[in-house]
Order: sequence, then C-alpha cells, then structure tokens
Amino acid sequence: MPIAEEKLFRDLTKGIGLSVLICLMSIYIPIIGFFCALFIPLPIIFYHSKLGRKYGLVIIAATIIAIVFAMQSVSIDLIFFAELLFLGFLLGELLHHNLSIEKIILYSSCGVIVSGLICLMVFSNIRNIGIYALASEYITENLKLAIDIYENMGVSEEHIQMISDSMEQIRYVLVGIIPALIVAFTLLVSWINLMISRPVLIKNNLYYPDFVSLNLWKAPEYLVWAVIASSVMLFFPDKVFKIAGLNFLLVLMMIYFFQGIAIVSYYFEKKRVPRTLKVFLYSLIALQHFIFLFVIGLGFFDTWLNIRKHNNT
Repeated sequence: MPIAEEKLFRDLTKGIGLSVLICLMSIYIPIIGFFCALFIPLPIIFYHSKLGRKYGLVIIAATIIAIVFAMQSVSIDLIFFAELLFLGFLLGELLHHNLSIEKIILYSSCGVIVSGLICLMVFSNIRNIGIYALASEYITENLKLAIDIYENMGVSEEHIQMISDSMEQIRYVLVGIIPALIVAFTLLVSWINLMISRPVLIKNNLYYPDFVSLNLWKAPEYLVWAVIASSVMLFFPDKVFKIAGLNFLLVLMMIYFFQGIAIVSYYFEKKRVPRTLKVFLYSLIALQHFIFLFVIGLGFFDTWLNIRKHNNT
C-alpha cells in the first residue's frame, strides 16, 4: 500500500474509532455520558478539515452503522447521535466559507434542527405514531431511567417518591419545552465544539478562521424586548402562552449565556488567569447550575451595564 494511502487509511480508522468511542460512552456511561455527547461533533470537524468533505461523510456513515450494531435497533437516540455527527460536518464545512461565528453557529444549528425534524417525521410515520406521542414516550422512558439511576446512587426514598408522584407534571413540562431544549442544546454544542476545535486545528496546522475577539461579543440589544415579551407570556392564564413563553425564554437564556461567558473570558484574559485555574472555573460553570444562571444574568445585564467598556475607561 502506498504511503499516502496508508496514512489516509490510518486517519480514517482513527476518525471512525474516536467517533464510535465517544458515541458508545454517551450511550453506556450514565451522567458522564451526557457530557461525552457534547463532544461528538469534534472528531468530525477535525477530520473534515484534515481529509476533506468526502472522508468526513465516510466517517459519519461508518459511525452510524457501528452505533446501529451496538444498539441493535433504530431509535430516537440514533437520530440524536446522527444529528450531532452531522453538526460536526456542517461546522467543519462552514469554517471554510469566511463567515462570522454567529452565522456559522446559526446556519449549522438550523441545518441540524431541520434535518432532525425531517428524520423524526419519517421515524414517526414508520412507527405509525405522532411526533408528540413519540416525544412523550421518549421522555417517560428517560424519566424512569433517571429514577433508576437515582436509586442506584443511594438517593433517599422520600426524594425518589416525590419525583415519582410528580412524574406526570414533569413529563408535561418537558414535552412542552422540547423545542427550546433542542434549539438551546444545538446552539450550546455548536459553540463548545467551535471553541475547542480552535486549538486542536491550529496545533495540527489546519485552517481555523481568525474571528474577531470573541470575549468582546454581545447579543443584539433588541433581544431584551424578546426577553421581556417572553416573561410576560409566562403570566398568561392560557397554558399554550405559558409554554410558548418558556420556550422562547430558554433559547434567549442560552444566547445571554454566550455573552456572559464572553465577559468571563475577557476577565480571565485581562487578569492572566492560569490555564489550569481556567479549566477548573469553566468546569464549575458547567456543573453548578447557580453559577451557570449567574453567567446568564451577567450577560443579560451587560446590555445596560456594559461591563467590559467601563473596565477599559
């Protein structure tokens, strides 16, 4: 085998192996698996940039086939993993089109959401069940799985019983906010993988756009009115308005999280915080929901406070 072909085969094997490994960890390792799923697009971005579009698609196809064999079924989870792999492909593709980071995240997220919706419609037709009923069934199964995990973790019986008694209400709310959860999760995964792929691509002498300083990024000011309108909808007596308002609010919170994390990054850079401490503090933001909400609030109120500008004057 020629050296070039041997190197290509080795890279393809590594790309498929890494993608399959991350997907399998996401399936079979409780809790930690969720965090593994956040990085499923990363190998596709890397090997798309290194090997090109055609071989990026080969890695995606091989990974999907491996997942089908591992799961022994075709389910919503398969669509979930396939769409995350496709997200990596879109991000890798758009990185080479001289677009702003906002457009890259927006276009790739829209592409994944639309294709995911089409896959769900096809899947629901095959199973002869409506999308709402399909989502409700999926949420119920995962709530039961969560209770089993809590039991194995030694959570008190009283706490587990309280969750079980509230199962119907929790299921209703979760099914209602699925659109927002999908959009927010897609935006978050796109952002995380774009951030992490930068040092990976640069270290391997692969192309990465020279974006304007991301730690100065701000959300458009008019989004404040959308936050206010969504909040007002929560006080409407009609449940449809409440759920719609909650959906819009959750997506907007994710956007303001990006602005908040930009502020955090700005001060980390300004104070020259060591890399190890940065990793620890970013981990706290990801794991502690109170800190996560604080970062969202920081981004939202920066619209008026203009924290970074005041600091420069």
